[in-house]
Amino acid sequence: MNYYSESINNLIEELASLPNIGPKSAQRLAFHILNLPEKRVEHLAKSILTAKKKICFCKKCFNLTDRELCPVCSNPKRDFSTIMVVEEPSDLAAYEKIGQYQGVYHVLHGAVNPMVGVQPENLKLKELMQRLQREDVKEVIVATNSTVEGEATALWISKYVKQAGIRVTRIASGVPVGGALEFIDEMTLFRALEGRTEL
Repeated sequence: MNYYSESINNLIEELASLPNIGPKSAQRLAFHILNLPEKRVEHLAKSILTAKKKICFCKKCFNLTDRELCPVCSNPKRDFSTIMVVEEPSDLAAYEKIGQYQGVYHVLHGAVNPMVGVQPENLKLKELMQRLQREDVKEVIVATNSTVEGEATALWISKYVKQAGIRVTRIASGVPVGGALEFIDEMTLFRALEGRTEL
């Protein structure tokens, strides 16, 4: 039974179709939007449309941007000899928030996952290899997720980057701060052991 009018139901359905938004969250967001002043709603709608029309891939690293080059690639102070390979633009943002990494990035837009039909050719891996041939790169840091798909992608990258004679490293992963060892999975414990450092 429908409790709301068609337009409200349509709004709730559209919001519920977004990632990580369930029916209850969608309903709360819909009512919040309906309670906003009309100017705010117009601004929200305009922002979404403008982003959809203007946002494209950076010509160099495939980060999302509204210019030819993203802010990282257009910054002359960055170390262009080090490229960190990440799965998604959100991963790039996570590293930028830390403020410690001074190199540049390459965004794959996913990870190798044959189970759902994602092969290396579906990602920005060919573009990475072309970039390595054009640019003077000394190190590629593989920062894919510690999942089966992320590890498969890391192995693929490592194989081809090593053939190009470029140093390949993998980010360390291990026990989180405050984590009890008895609750940590075997792969995380193994990676923590492998990535150990001297005290």
